Amino acid sequence: MQRKIKTPAWVAGNTIYEVNLRQFSKEGTIKAFEEHLPRLKELGVGILWFMPIQPIGEKNRKGTLGSYYSISNYTAINPEFGTLEDFKSLVKKIHDLDIRVIIDWVANHTAWDHHWTLDHPDFYDRDDNGNFKAPVEDWEDVIHLDYGNPDLWDAMIDDMKFWLTESDIDGFRCDMAHLVPTLFWNRARRDLDAIKSVYLLAESENFDLLEYAFDTIYNWKLMHAMNDLAAGKSSAKDLGKVIENELKYLPGDASFLNFTSNHDENSWQGSAIERIHYFLEPLTVLSFLIPGIPLIYSGQEAGNYHRLKFFDKDEIEWKDDKMFVLYQKMAKLKSTLPNFSDAVEVRVIKSDVPEKILAIALFEGEAKCLLLLNLSDKEVDFYVKCQQLEGPFWNALQQEDETDYSCHNQFKLSAHGYIVLVK
Repeated sequence: MQRKIKTPAWVAGNTIYEVNLRQFSKEGTIKAFEEHLPRLKELGVGILWFMPIQPIGEKNRKGTLGSYYSISNYTAINPEFGTLEDFKSLVKKIHDLDIRVIIDWVANHTAWDHHWTLDHPDFYDRDDNGNFKAPVEDWEDVIHLDYGNPDLWDAMIDDMKFWLTESDIDGFRCDMAHLVPTLFWNRARRDLDAIKSVYLLAESENFDLLEYAFDTIYNWKLMHAMNDLAAGKSSAKDLGKVIENELKYLPGDASFLNFTSNHDENSWQGSAIERIHYFLEPLTVLSFLIPGIPLIYSGQEAGNYHRLKFFDKDEIEWKDDKMFVLYQKMAKLKSTLPNFSDAVEVRVIKSDVPEKILAIALFEGEAKCLLLLNLSDKEVDFYVKCQQLEGPFWNALQQEDETDYSCHNQFKLSAHGYIVLVK
């Protein structure tokens, strides 16, 4: 597939940070979040993704505070978070730090008490009795929109334009994008780009969304493969095959979102440390260095080891943690390496211990990076097959080590150990 759109140049090499505003501080407000901006700049992230910032419906609400994804007004700010002026001021401060801003967009459904239920009841899907209905059985706090109505397309796109013109955000992360017609997203991208060049991230695995609408889709298969490996259901060799297969069909200039956690995984399946245990560090390094956009979820850099409540207050405990340093190093390294384009090639390199060692090389004409991961709980001595890996390389993470490395070295990695070698 040949893409008909171009990803904004500022996206490449950046790391996305997902902001769970409700849980970010005791106050859970925009103003309180501002205090974290210097720390996030130090962390090295380049794009802040805010979970939905709009008012949450009260009818059929889940929990005490409700789901972010049950929206009652697309063009207003949740009063629990602050005001529109607060958000506009925040975006300016973020831009002043040379960081971009995207917000969550929920186009498939609204709250039961969204103003459209009164103003435009024709925007909604109906059951056999003519009543509003939930999109799926478990989503009883929201109702399904009907994209068979072309007036809905106009209204939805106008509401997306509002955030570009009023607050100068840089794009959208679009919730459950594959549940909305691809043709709608194609038109939305065209109309939004007419205002400013935007970045669109789809919560979806569907490649057709990348042709005219989106820049990035979710790499769910990678995350599930990492979970399987940590659970002992697969090996390093199996994980390598997943990576190769997924990247094989991705069009140039498009990208995957690579992650060990996000808001859904954390709340419903468990925190990253709960799911992948001692493999967290090597798999974090992997998620950063393969082509794509790496994601950090709120609290991961503070070693958040518990599931954050989804419908209630559950403040993140901010503390110093070794993961902050690792994320910081990886974000900096990511910005210097080849990312996503037709010129970038990823190869899984053979080793003499393929079930335990995952070796990945990144090429852009010549070899640029060699990543070696010990995905076992035992120390391993091993060799890799060079395959045009001309050295010397240097150790990118343990920078005090000035020794030049060659692919001909015998390597030794401790249990769950890793080394990143770059030109």
